[in-house]
Amino acid sequence: MSEAGVRAAELADAAVAGDRRALARLLTAVENRTATAEVALRRLYPVTGRAHLVGITGAPGAGKSTLVAALIAEARLAGRAVAVVAVDPSSPITGGALLGDRVRMQAYASDDEVFIRSMASRGHAGGLAATSTAAATVLDAAGFDLVLLETVGTGQSEVEVAAAADTTVVLEAPDMGDEVQAIKAGLLEVADIVVVNKGDRPGAQRTAAQLRAMLSANGNPRPTAGAPGEAADHPRPKRPDVLVTTASTGEGVPALLAALDRHRAAGRDGLADGARLARAEAQVWEIVAERLRGRLHGPDAGEATASTLRAVADHRLDPYAAADLLLASLAGGRPRA
Repeated sequence: MSEAGVRAAELADAAVAGDRRALARLLTAVENRTATAEVALRRLYPVTGRAHLVGITGAPGAGKSTLVAALIAEARLAGRAVAVVAVDPSSPITGGALLGDRVRMQAYASDDEVFIRSMASRGHAGGLAATSTAAATVLDAAGFDLVLLETVGTGQSEVEVAAAADTTVVLEAPDMGDEVQAIKAGLLEVADIVVVNKGDRPGAQRTAAQLRAMLSANGNPRPTAGAPGEAADHPRPKRPDVLVTTASTGEGVPALLAALDRHRAAGRDGLADGARLARAEAQVWEIVAERLRGRLHGPDAGEATASTLRAVADHRLDPYAAADLLLASLAGGRPRA
């Protein structure tokens, strides 16, 4: 093993042994997609699959971060180790992000059984950062029982989290009209549990009743496996539970944690094979796509690839023919415009 490989192995082993500084360094390597991260992830993957990965998504203002903090508190009362991957939107100009979720959860900064990692989306669509699933894998290997994946919260298109999580929780706020938008755009189709947060507001129970009625009428249709980037089959109860919480006071949070545990138990009974397959599919396709881009833009093919793309921009070549040409070039020879 190379010297770099030895360092990666040492970092991975230290993270698994409970070294939080090593864990933070490893997550930084994962986020930056370094060679160290790949070596470490290869070493860690065989010991993963024990954590419960829970996706928390929903529209802005629904209270995702507050609910995550309340779930941490409830899980810690039960003696469970909790990790959070909280994704914040990035500036399209600088690429930076205000990682506000870590600020909201500072109460747990001194708790060794709680680990919070804020990540910038860096322009990645779907509500997660491109490396969120890999980060969750590292946290799983590090021994956290519950790993919460909190999405950006940019609207109703954050369905990618369903392929990354064992259980997907969709948050709604009372009387915001989001339940209708969610059904239109597919957010509720990936929900295992729907939570109407801010239950102390007028209309919370009415919103929950409307959601139950809509989910009953629609039967919660499920997406089927498709091409890379499409939602894969994610088996779930025909009608997801609809719960009401007030995260700011903790009301309803014990019931939510109990619902998460029930869903996890159902998965252990074999009902979550589709979810595990979806996660594997998403991980593999992401790596395949990244490596294809790397090869096509590498020193051996980068110039020819740029020429092919220029031909498309000049309408001398259609995008489909260009894609076929680039793929064929990987089997032998360089792409020619």
